[in-house]
Amino acid sequence: TALLSPACDDPVVEETADLALRQINADRKEGYVLSLSRIFSVREQPQEITGSVFYLILDVVDTECHVLSRKLWKNCKTRVAHETVYGQCKAIIYINQPRNIAHLNTYECILQPVPPRYIWRVCPDCPLDDCPSEPKYLEAAVQCLAKFNEGSEQSHYFSLVNVTRASMQWVTGTAYFVEFLIQETSCSKNDT
Repeated sequence: TALLSPACDDPVVEETADLALRQINADRKEGYVLSLSRIFSVREQPQEITGSVFYLILDVVDTECHVLSRKLWKNCKTRVAHETVYGQCKAIIYINQPRNIAHLNTYECILQPVPPRYIWRVCPDCPLDDCPSEPKYLEAAVQCLAKFNEGSEQSHYFSLVNVTRASMQWVTGTAYFVEFLIQETSCSKNDT
């Protein structure tokens, strides 16, 4: 069957891209929910009986929602330009609207942070991303979590799972910024 080239702004294509991105985000185990920046290209291969296979290339950016939140990409705030991770996802998805089927066959996403030289030109004082596994960021996350556990009205303590993002900024001294995942423990705050 011949490949068709529908318009990227066609409502069916936009819905297909939405469904593909929802399934990509649901499949990911690390990182942040990806948001659709634009549909870069689309090809459609109609099937003999019903439905079509779509070959999509989607430009994406990450959001402030971690993939473990399971939030939909449309419900997540995208990051400011100097914090953004961007890239492309190539996806092959089968859509059968009469039978209400949307099956993501395969996908591949290549992501990268905004290059530091771009950030320095646009925002020379902005924090720069760094490796979240550095001990200084782990220490910063542990200190933040201790304050959270101390001030929280939760009945149990929380423990650190991992540091997911880290950045550093020099103002009048070094400032560390961390994003991290926590989980509730079985340790009650009432126990000594």
